[in-house]
Amino acid sequence: MNQTTTSQTDSYHQPVMVEEVTSLFAETTGLIVDATFGGGGHSRALLESNPRLLILGIDRDPDAMSLARAGIDDPRVHLVAANFGDLGKILAQEVPDGDFFGALFDLGVSSHQLDTADRGFSYHSSGPLDMRMGPDATHSAADIVNRWSADEIARILREYGEERFAWRIANAIVKGRPVVDTLQLASLVADAVPAAARRRKHPARRTFQAIRIAVNGELAALAAGLDAALNAVRPGGRVVVISYHSLEDRIVKRRFVAGATDCTCPPDLPVCVCDTAAELRLMTRKATRPGPVEIENNPRARSALLRAVEKVAS
Repeated sequence: MNQTTTSQTDSYHQPVMVEEVTSLFAETTGLIVDATFGGGGHSRALLESNPRLLILGIDRDPDAMSLARAGIDDPRVHLVAANFGDLGKILAQEVPDGDFFGALFDLGVSSHQLDTADRGFSYHSSGPLDMRMGPDATHSAADIVNRWSADEIARILREYGEERFAWRIANAIVKGRPVVDTLQLASLVADAVPAAARRRKHPARRTFQAIRIAVNGELAALAAGLDAALNAVRPGGRVVVISYHSLEDRIVKRRFVAGATDCTCPPDLPVCVCDTAAELRLMTRKATRPGPVEIENNPRARSALLRAVEKVAS
């Protein structure tokens, strides 16, 4: 990648735990799928640290793809505009020979998405109620906020935001309609929660997370994309995931642990009858977190959790 790309992608999004990611792929030779290409920061670091790699970069965000296609000048990189939830189909089209040695998922919202008010992801600035990561999203945040019932809104706030005041917030949103922008939504949420809750983290944080996840179908896409990567990667290949909240991390942890488990028989059976063999080896027994220096330099890295596995069987 050229110098222009380096400066552009650094401003687009500052990648998290780059040293940890490059270390995990240090001995890899062949194709790595960067399933959340974004500004290309992780891919650039991987290529600089290991010249034996090729990158298949995937992103559903048109802004990310536009920047990447305009700035990347490296024959080792091939880009596909798509949702990583469709990774199985993407691999069948782009890697028909199955020569696939690893995958990286850096989940969540990019710095560019958060900092661009017109995208509607931030509760700190005025913007449209959008939150779509790509044109494949079937509805926007405005559809949820202004059309869904209080019961439906409360459900996603509980399930996707783990919001304890879900019902109060949902009622406030419905009563405050029409909600025209992100600042109005954030204000409605703040007014709906007790004063004590407003003194900690921003009271709209969980609500915006829940609506964003619902808009983009993020958890279903993660489960599907992760399964596709683990099923397709060659033995010896690695899958690395960086998540930013407990819902994502729970999906990743459970899938990795399940794949790394041998016998699944009930514990009271004297002999194994399931003949289940572990397909994965855990590279991280516990989630890896950024160090204090990285968090100081990039506060948005604070909530990041990295987990990694190696494929040991087909």
